[in-house]
Amino acid sequence: QVQLVESGGGLVQAGGSLRLSCAASGRAFSGYNMAWFRQAPGKEREFVAIIRGSSGTTFYTTSVKGRFTISRDNAKNTVYLQMNSLKPEDTAVYYCAAALRVWSAESTSEYDYWGQGTQVTVSS
Repeated sequence: QVQLVESGGGLVQAGGSLRLSCAASGRAFSGYNMAWFRQAPGKEREFVAIIRGSSGTTFYTTSVKGRFTISRDNAKNTVYLQMNSLKPEDTAVYYCAAALRVWSAESTSEYDYWGQGTQVTVSS
């Protein structure tokens, strides 16, 4: 069993930055594929980024490439999402997700564990 707790959300002006954290409980954190998703009001939850457990390989959705960076610290059982050059359309609840095996990173059904979410609001 893995428990995920996100933090770091808040209100920021357009062009600003935030760093989200996701602390994981449980053993073998380094083996988990860790991802960030987000959900805006009235919209479906969408994939943002993933970092693979085995290789550390990262993958991003097109809209955040060059602005967001996902990273992990296996010693601290934590995954991060550094968000720069934020835009109003980045406003959403951001969720951390984990799975040992992921075939289609952008599909919510691939992930076994989810955090409770943290709100990010970007004002124009």
